[in-house]
Amino acid sequence: MTRLVVGVGGRAGVSVAEVCALVEETLRGAGLATGAVTALATVEAKVREPGIAGAAERFGVPLVGYPAEELARIAVPHPSSAVWDASGTASVAEAAALAGGGELLVPKRRSVAATCAVATAEEHDLRHHGDAEVADAGGALVDLAVNVRSDTPPQWLKERIASCLGDLAAYPDGRAARAAVAARHGVPAERVLLTAGAAEAFVLIARALGAVRPVVVHPQFTEPEAALRDAGHRVERVVLRPEDGFRLDPAAVPEEADLVVVGNPTNPTSVLHPARALAALARPGRILVVDEAFMDAVPGEREALAGRMDVPGLVVLRSLTKTWGLAGLRIGYVLAEPEVIAKLAAVQPLWPVSTPALVAAQACVSPRALAEAEAAARQIAVDREHLLAGLAEFEEVTVSGVAEGPFVLIRIPGAAEVRTRLRALGFAVRRGDTFPGLDATWLRLAVRDRATTGSLLQALDHALALAAR
Repeated sequence: MTRLVVGVGGRAGVSVAEVCALVEETLRGAGLATGAVTALATVEAKVREPGIAGAAERFGVPLVGYPAEELARIAVPHPSSAVWDASGTASVAEAAALAGGGELLVPKRRSVAATCAVATAEEHDLRHHGDAEVADAGGALVDLAVNVRSDTPPQWLKERIASCLGDLAAYPDGRAARAAVAARHGVPAERVLLTAGAAEAFVLIARALGAVRPVVVHPQFTEPEAALRDAGHRVERVVLRPEDGFRLDPAAVPEEADLVVVGNPTNPTSVLHPARALAALARPGRILVVDEAFMDAVPGEREALAGRMDVPGLVVLRSLTKTWGLAGLRIGYVLAEPEVIAKLAAVQPLWPVSTPALVAAQACVSPRALAEAEAAARQIAVDREHLLAGLAEFEEVTVSGVAEGPFVLIRIPGAAEVRTRLRALGFAVRRGDTFPGLDATWLRLAVRDRATTGSLLQALDHALALAAR
């Protein structure tokens, strides 16, 4: 079934009946079913217009509002100077329909007081992750698709985890690990919740915090949106643009959003947002979720919000699986106000974190581990510059945004073919088209050592040459 977004506009006071009638007539004339409609979309100034909001409610779909300045940047087939003067965009209906991606199926249709247009809804596989690129490869591929640091876990950490195997008959006791994490960030233990990786934390947030209007900033890790959708939420997206370097303007987030999720540094763009820009998103009655899973790969953890207790509604997620190579062990934590921690803990199962994972958590926040992580972050920065310098030699390759994480997002015409050819040459890279806001021209590359990067660049040169034939 084709999934559709219907862009709608209307004069002040337009009725629910008129909007619904126009939408139904437009869909029927195009041979499209109303049940295939995914969302209604409009300019932000119209989201509270009773006729438009009521139509979305009658169709049983979310109403997505876009800032006028965002819609103004979208090329539409039927621009109107009068509409521009009134709303700041050349066609509310067509621009809103196209804002989420996809193609326009039905151009603007009018009634007396309403307009609508229909576009395909761009779909993304929110459950696709980098490990799928190397599954069943039997170790035959150089893994640049998964963002876990290579040559981890270190031997000392393996030995520390192994030392607890004699304690597996006892139920896990997370008090020491929780206290260690709290001390690492200088917060009370009541502000810490240990989880089975950051992925579990997203599920807890989706189920426990009662969001009414959740917003996810994309492109970013897709599990937060997947968890929210699984919990029955209608998720709105704020999609950052490559033309802007994937930088976040806090004003792009709807004021009414009561749950906002953003990554920092963001996977897959590798952009590090200023802490002040993220803190500007906080306000009374809103939960601000900042995914800092890769922050310990940033030298000095610049722009981190972990440990901040002056930002209302702040929830910071940390993962210990990336830097320490513990993806198979599943360990992470949440930092938030005690009331939020209590709500999240209430929906956790008993003993959610295993004894080996608790031992790992305590070990990975020790002074020794923090010093090692900082040294690794500095080396990653050096290795990333080497990768970026090599990529700059290819005129076909574009890097959007300033990369600050342990991965780089690149754009290549024919990227799907290039990815397949790289695989044949022994390298697995992450496709980008499963991230909302990206399409099949994007690839994500994990930062590796200079020797591995050199081999990758040679393979990329070969793959691009073959793709050009």
